[in-house]
Amino acid sequence: MDVQTFAPLTPPRLEEILTRIPQARVAVIGDFCLDIYWFLDTSRSEPSLETGLSTQPVREQRYSLGGAGNVVSNLVALGCRHVHALGVFGDDPWGREQMRLLEALGVNTAGMAWQSEDWATLAYGKPHAGREERSRLDFGNFNVLSAAAADALLGHARRLLPALDVVLVNQQVPQGIHSPRLQAGLGALIREFPRTRFIVDSRHCTDAYAGALLKLNEHEAARLCNLGREHSPLLVREDALAAADQLFERHGRPVILTRGRRGLLVRDTDGMCEIAGLQTLGPIDTVGAGDSVLAGLGLGLAAGATPVEAAQLGNFVAGVTIQKLNQTGTATPDEVRALARNGDYVYHPELAEDPRRARRHPNTEFEVVTALPAHCRITAAIFDHDGTLSTLRQGWEAVMEPVMIRAVLGPRYPSADESLYHQVVTRVRAYIDETTGIQTLSQMQGLVQMVREFGCVPAEQILDAIGYKRLYNEALMGLVRERLAKLGRGELAVEDFTIKNALPFLRRLHAVGIPLYLVSGTDQEDVAAEARAMGYAGLFTGGIHGAVNDVSREAKRLVLDRLLGEIGADGARGLITFGDGPVELRETRRRGGYAIGLATDEVRRFGLNPAKRTRLIRAGADLVIPDFSQIGPLLGLLGLPA
Repeated sequence: MDVQTFAPLTPPRLEEILTRIPQARVAVIGDFCLDIYWFLDTSRSEPSLETGLSTQPVREQRYSLGGAGNVVSNLVALGCRHVHALGVFGDDPWGREQMRLLEALGVNTAGMAWQSEDWATLAYGKPHAGREERSRLDFGNFNVLSAAAADALLGHARRLLPALDVVLVNQQVPQGIHSPRLQAGLGALIREFPRTRFIVDSRHCTDAYAGALLKLNEHEAARLCNLGREHSPLLVREDALAAADQLFERHGRPVILTRGRRGLLVRDTDGMCEIAGLQTLGPIDTVGAGDSVLAGLGLGLAAGATPVEAAQLGNFVAGVTIQKLNQTGTATPDEVRALARNGDYVYHPELAEDPRRARRHPNTEFEVVTALPAHCRITAAIFDHDGTLSTLRQGWEAVMEPVMIRAVLGPRYPSADESLYHQVVTRVRAYIDETTGIQTLSQMQGLVQMVREFGCVPAEQILDAIGYKRLYNEALMGLVRERLAKLGRGELAVEDFTIKNALPFLRRLHAVGIPLYLVSGTDQEDVAAEARAMGYAGLFTGGIHGAVNDVSREAKRLVLDRLLGEIGADGARGLITFGDGPVELRETRRRGGYAIGLATDEVRRFGLNPAKRTRLIRAGADLVIPDFSQIGPLLGLLGLPA
């Protein structure tokens, strides 16, 4: 079946959904758990007099709601004022702590049933020693839900249902509340109240709740449909699509299938829609991510969003929470807004990582990811500068590496022993490799964390991301000035610093009347001077747009925001953007333009760089080209006179 590409939520539409959330009326029925974090410090360890074994001193302990409790925490953090918790707790310290945390959130706990026999509160003790999480201690593995507790939960749910917008059904563990008695009763309530939306997130009893929307991860879906490869941790996209489709046909209700970093699938009566995953840098903790998706999804639907819109809200919520380590994190509306505004999507991950899937335009080196819409008329073209037209900054990695190494070692740079020095070098090189293609400011934010982690620089001497970016730019501009000087002296020619056929291609576009815009994250004066030196400044009738003053935000994104705002929504539909970095491609995709990625080997200035191809497809490139050598076919593909 055809798979639709999602249309990202616009800021006004997201705001409309978020402003309705406080009035939503939501119940969560499921396996309420308690996550217990014990942070060990063996500096105070001593042999036990009783056993002779070393003790495990706990320096700090934290308690947070998990399972259905984490869903509730996310609902409250997102601003929902009417949340009902329906679950079971035991006669033990963990149950009392769980109830204390729920009551502190201000949720209605009248539906929390107490069972004193055959029930231990579901709790998970997680000892941490430094960065290592040690073997977990589980409570509640031998639970048996009593008939009285099941009936109490069902009775309370029945009384609430006429006033509810959404019911979120969480099933976390086999020994939880979902006994055969509760499954039968809850299934009957789903049939009795068809106007209330039930969303089921279940690991073991999905088929018990016919009539509910289904939210599950791709591996659970594949297992239910007997799909996937045995012993393979990776589920291929085709199997994920087939599983979502089969479950929709089986249940007749929307299916939301989560795929981790690869995003989500939504199958409903409108067809199949694929929502891109979000790029995250640095360490993440995916525990509870599914709960975050469920909370966002449920509130979105309660606020009147479509399933695809609600799934995007869930995607944003999880994108925030996975970056909060050693806790079952939550997301606030402001954090969701920030991620929606500045987050980077990861498009077509399977294609990006497997060049065998590439689809070539006939008789060219062009890889077509998304065809140019029929009858699209090109009205404007934006060009990134560095790596797209110019190679004046080629080799930036060799400039960034020593800047970062010196920043991390600080005053210990001259005297650091060989072991420490090589640890830092290895870490910096790996980090540069991992973050190549993202905004420089984001790279410097990671550098700040690295400086703190190694602890070589006194806290008061650590710069912020802007300060480190300034140091790097100063070093990089030294390289650029040296190359411009050689160009000025005639020692090197323009062709030595431009991508193959870039200048002739610009001239052809200019000749057919396409307004051209040059954008760069480089300072306005510098990029204008470089364009003049390279001989193409006069071709950019739409202007040359560089960074001006505001160094606190990524310059290129600011430039593109300003420029695309001037072009407007109608103009963006006829816009093509050429770039070799994620910022310009992603911003073009957000506005509905056509994004063309330059995956050039910058050392040779022509031919394909496979690593760039991967990055650009993930960033949203609709078309990937190695250079401008095939001018005629490229113009023809774009519907322009060749």
